[in-house]
Amino acid sequence: MFDWLMEPIDAARAHDLGWNLKWHGRFMVVAWGILVPFGVIAARFLKRMPHRSGAALVVNLLWWRTHLFAQVSALCLMGVGLWLVLMRATVATSGTGSMWLHHALGWAILGLGAMQGLSGLFRGSKGGPDDPRGSIRGDHYDMTRRRLIFERVHKTLGYSALALSAWAVLTGMWQANAPHWMWILIPGWWLSLAATFLWLTQRVMVVDTYRALWGPDPYHPGNARQRGTGGLGGM
Repeated sequence: MFDWLMEPIDAARAHDLGWNLKWHGRFMVVAWGILVPFGVIAARFLKRMPHRSGAALVVNLLWWRTHLFAQVSALCLMGVGLWLVLMRATVATSGTGSMWLHHALGWAILGLGAMQGLSGLFRGSKGGPDDPRGSIRGDHYDMTRRRLIFERVHKTLGYSALALSAWAVLTGMWQANAPHWMWILIPGWWLSLAATFLWLTQRVMVVDTYRALWGPDPYHPGNARQRGTGGLGGM
């Protein structure tokens, strides 16, 4: 069994990548297979901690710090992974004729990742009653058009990049002729993440960013708007 697990998935091809491509694959799997999904789960489910309720939501920023750390770390690993590919001594050849697909997916995901980082930088301030400018107005408190666009775009691009990344990892594994154990472990890990996501969806109240910052008090204008317009959205 051990010998079979260590054998490449395609016996007709060798599993010999070289140092650069090996570490390229490892960095990308850690970035998109572990860090990005963890950051998404944190942003979706950690806004309301089990021991907190009501106004206590206002001071809970664990989800934000976790999400930021995971996604920034993933972007850094992607940058290193890209550098490893560009700096390799020899040009990789494909034994399957479909390396173009992996390249296209990789560049698309890198583009989406860069857009995610930029959208976060231009999202605007959270505003609200504790804004240092001394005003209750602010991009997030009043959910201006700019902030509404960010909430929708950031969430949509994030889930799109996550979906494409799974495809990119699988095509990369096929190009690398990865051993059987990788084909069991990595998809198995994704299935466990999907099961965790579904379980948390059933067990944990999903709170949007506005209520995570300010709580559910109807005094806050966003909560009144939320009831009147069918929701503010946001991750």
